[in-house]
Amino acid sequence: MTQTADLKVHQFESHSARETIEVGHRIAELLVPPRFLILRGDLGAGKTTLVKGIAEALDAAEPDEVTSPTFTLIHEYEGTRTSGGHKEPVMLYHLDLYRIQNERQLDSLGLNDLASPDSIVLVEWGEKFPSVVKRSQGEIEMRTTRGDSRSITLTLRD
Repeated sequence: MTQTADLKVHQFESHSARETIEVGHRIAELLVPPRFLILRGDLGAGKTTLVKGIAEALDAAEPDEVTSPTFTLIHEYEGTRTSGGHKEPVMLYHLDLYRIQNERQLDSLGLNDLASPDSIVLVEWGEKFPSVVKRSQGEIEMRTTRGDSRSITLTLRD
């Protein structure tokens, strides 16, 4: 982990889909609600696979239940996270803004309604919209390094 005054950066490597899910487990441990993050990566970089691991770690869904929200735009998963030795409810929202073309369409999604004290919101293609970037508390960036290998960087703002 690298840390500056207001940024914490965590680096991960993955060499398979299974390892990407495992990285998702590790990232889930670092995400304390409320959290609103942009999920960056090219098409096919493994963003949904990473969310599979995050959802599984939060007891919100089995990996095969997590699919890309490209056409539905938002997937919602209800889970729990352990804090201070007891389980607390958490809502995981996975959004895909690839098909959204402007701020007006974005407003119709009701992003304000998703933000709650127990929510973790992961937004694919959020960097397209200044309002989403402004609201973001960090990002998860996935880069294909070679074949099935991925470099995964979690950057959190305090």
